Amino acid sequence: MRGFERADRQLLDAGMLAGHLIPEGSMFAFLAAHRAEVFRDADYADLFAPPGLGRPSIPATQMAAIMTLQVLCDYSDRETAEAVRFDVRWKAAIGAALDDAGFDPSTLVYWRNRIAGSQRPHRVNDAVKTVAGETGVLRGRRRRAVDSTILADAVATQDTVTQLVSAVRRVAREVPGAAGQIAAVCTGHDYSRPGKPKVDWDDPAAKDALVSALVNDANALVEAFKDAELDERAASALALLALVAGQDVEPAEGSDGRDGRCRIARKVAEDRVVSTVDPDARHTRKSPEARRDGYRAHVAADPETGIITDEKLTRASGEENSDPAVAEEFVAAEAGRAGSGPEDRPAPARDGAGPAVAPQPPAAGAAGSDGGQEEPPAWYGDSAYGTGDLRGAIADAGHQAVIKPKPLRPPVEGGFTVDDFAVDERAGAVTCPAGNTVALSRTRVATFGALCRDCPLRSRCTTCKTGRKIVLHPRDDLLRAARRDWAATGLRKDYMAWRPNVERAIAQVATFRGRRLKLRYRGVTKNHAWLKRRTAALNLRNLAGMGLTRRDGAWVLAT
Repeated sequence: MRGFERADRQLLDAGMLAGHLIPEGSMFAFLAAHRAEVFRDADYADLFAPPGLGRPSIPATQMAAIMTLQVLCDYSDRETAEAVRFDVRWKAAIGAALDDAGFDPSTLVYWRNRIAGSQRPHRVNDAVKTVAGETGVLRGRRRRAVDSTILADAVATQDTVTQLVSAVRRVAREVPGAAGQIAAVCTGHDYSRPGKPKVDWDDPAAKDALVSALVNDANALVEAFKDAELDERAASALALLALVAGQDVEPAEGSDGRDGRCRIARKVAEDRVVSTVDPDARHTRKSPEARRDGYRAHVAADPETGIITDEKLTRASGEENSDPAVAEEFVAAEAGRAGSGPEDRPAPARDGAGPAVAPQPPAAGAAGSDGGQEEPPAWYGDSAYGTGDLRGAIADAGHQAVIKPKPLRPPVEGGFTVDDFAVDERAGAVTCPAGNTVALSRTRVATFGALCRDCPLRSRCTTCKTGRKIVLHPRDDLLRAARRDWAATGLRKDYMAWRPNVERAIAQVATFRGRRLKLRYRGVTKNHAWLKRRTAALNLRNLAGMGLTRRDGAWVLAT
């Protein structure tokens, strides 16, 4: 059942005896004074049995404060339990006595799992958003800067051979009857023995023969269970085996792909799984030299205050996980709040222990308290966000895009770019610099073909034997306008004034005391929950630095 903090102080209360040693304005001092007001007991009542049933838990107000400090300090569960036991600052922050023995690290696992399995898995983040909303720290601030960063996963990257062996062994554990099938159809390796097969790794022929044998074993095992009715865990294990058997291999030299001979591919798969231990982790690269494995953390922040307004953790690769795709979700969420983030509105009313119930915000562009029209939100991003789809989503929401355009690369150095071609959307026609006009196809392709054959401008336009071909995006008008405005208006100056500020928010999310953070969990769901807690802790620390306090029953900022 739910436990509660004591109403009176204990004899050896850490805050009473050593509270003067904790710096004012720090997160420890803030939580010591206000943890029960930020993380209310009633908000966690749904996690517990009715009163009188079972042993009282650690008070939710204390545990929420502990989880907030844990992600802020990037501590493991064991390090967190030790801090609660030995660190006076932590004891003061949660209202514990100096002689409090703390708890077992598994308690943190229990609390995370209970919260993750509830209807409100991000309630720590929600509580901080409620506090920020009541302060009005973002009221009238219409800028949102977006960026992302790669966070290293919690597992080691596996090579192809290790993945194949590991995936077969996983099938043996998860799929009923698989052990017998492996003994019957898999002859390339003894999968009952852990570790890599023994082979001369300096001999390319021996290595290719091993890879061929392992891939053939994997394919035979998948084929043996293709018609079996399996539960989700077993089906996932077989699907993973099929994936790793195909992502890193190609037919061997001189093979047609049907004789069972293969080798490790000379390229990296586009959406490569890097480990069978964490199938959600992905391989990506910022440049041909900068290769990273892990997950991508996306952030939207107010560049003036540094408050993070939205966040999402995704796989590191895949079109649906790209910067502009996730930014579209942020724009939709902002538009769904009618142009006013939760931090802009008064704090939502609470109905007992249930979830927060927010009042309806004013419509986008509605008159403000002074009778004037609010400016639409403006989105700031680098050229990675300069796609036509994202610009279209921003325009459709009635917002403004302050995004650096992607540079145009002409087919001929110093020659004509797509902007030198006139587009008539109404007529569905495209005119080239030489004055030739062609129709725009249903797939928005303009093919000049034979018109380029004797064109005097051909040397400046194309080197293709079949002539110039232009492919236009459905939101080509927005892309052209963006490039034009970037060169002719003050958009570049506005961008330089505000967009770089998001780098600070990204650095706070991804680093601690000068080092890059490494994720501690496996899978998108658990690591996304970590990111939610991380951004909540950073926002609360930011607000505490602004003088966040409780006055007359309301949250206010001193600065």
